[in-house]
Amino acid sequence: MKPHVVIVGRPNVGKSSLVNRLTGRRVAVVEEHRGVTRDRKTVEVEWCGHAFNLTDTGGWLHVGDELEDKVSQQADKALVDANLVILVVDASVGVMDEDIQAARWVLRSGRPYMLAANKVDADHLEASIWEFYQLGLGEPVPISALHGRRSGDFLDEIVTRLSELDTVAADEKVDDGILSIAIVGRPNVGKSTLFNQMVGEERSVVHDMPGTTRDAVDTIIETENGVIRLIDTAGMRKRARTEAGLETYSVLRSLEALDRADLALLVIDATQGATGQDQRLAERISAAGCPAIIILNKWELIATEDRDTVLGGVADKLAFLGDAPVIKTTALSGKGVHKILPAVHEAATDYTKRISTGTLNRAIRDLQIRQPAPTGRIRYAIQGSVEPPTFTLFCSGKLPQTYLRYVERMLREKFELGSTPVRIRVRVE
Repeated sequence: MKPHVVIVGRPNVGKSSLVNRLTGRRVAVVEEHRGVTRDRKTVEVEWCGHAFNLTDTGGWLHVGDELEDKVSQQADKALVDANLVILVVDASVGVMDEDIQAARWVLRSGRPYMLAANKVDADHLEASIWEFYQLGLGEPVPISALHGRRSGDFLDEIVTRLSELDTVAADEKVDDGILSIAIVGRPNVGKSTLFNQMVGEERSVVHDMPGTTRDAVDTIIETENGVIRLIDTAGMRKRARTEAGLETYSVLRSLEALDRADLALLVIDATQGATGQDQRLAERISAAGCPAIIILNKWELIATEDRDTVLGGVADKLAFLGDAPVIKTTALSGKGVHKILPAVHEAATDYTKRISTGTLNRAIRDLQIRQPAPTGRIRYAIQGSVEPPTFTLFCSGKLPQTYLRYVERMLREKFELGSTPVRIRVRVE
């Protein structure tokens, strides 16, 4: 396993800026007010041939409101398997009471630690860092996450500390082949609650305020059918309702998560039914080329006499997703959640299904006998790839889109491809 480094500290000291600086790219959302980071997020960092995992956490608070307490609990959990804890303080404002409480918390954890004095943007500011000796965490290491000042020295210090702990770096990153599942949907439809039910612990912060999740969070779990990776994402909003900066980057994180997913769970609030935004999200899933499973959450809030209407609306507005399974859940209590993983396994099987050339061409022959094309004909076909199943038709002439849709529908039915996307390519000879 790669060494695990966790960055902690009170809110608004520049933890996420430091993560972005150390990784060399913008992987964490940064804003000029406290409380932006809520879930913990882990990324890989490589420096001078040494690789380690770096976890960003929300601001730790000794006393806070309900949401802030949950954020602090996430930071507590991150320390459990940390090889090194970096406490970040703000050199521009000096020692705060929250810094003292955070330092005591780090010491109580029993994990190896180092102290980072951030916002040391010039040489003359270095004298101000010595007051942080009173925290009892040793010599502060000066750095400016915003300007990159001494970032190389800082990374050298991290690698040195990890080496002193005799932690062996892992092999180079490879494609682990694990099935990745993105949980997407509009804000406040219950994605994080569903995520936590599937994982079996409170891995993402859950709170009844839209926009609680700001970053995509990956968790690997073992199931009866193998190992899968769950990606909890920030809720996606209409562009007009997306605040500049903060939510814009959250949406980008969600889209990136969807692009690297093998399968998507589209979570819909059953009390609102399928909306125009749900349609756009479904279109994005379709464009990504991955199968979709529709999760109708908060189902217990729907009156019995209204349930058929809700299901009809979903089927009508999301018809282009084909035979995507619709699973009715109550994520808060866990009701119906057990049906998701079997549906995921079935969809993943369809996604990688390969059909022999002989079997495929017999099916092409039969569907043409049943309904000949108005122009041209299909001479033969091959399956070029999987994920999703992609078929190339070699034709004597151009085929209309209506006939190609017929071919797709018949192939889907014949080979039981379920909800997986099917791509049809045509070559005219």
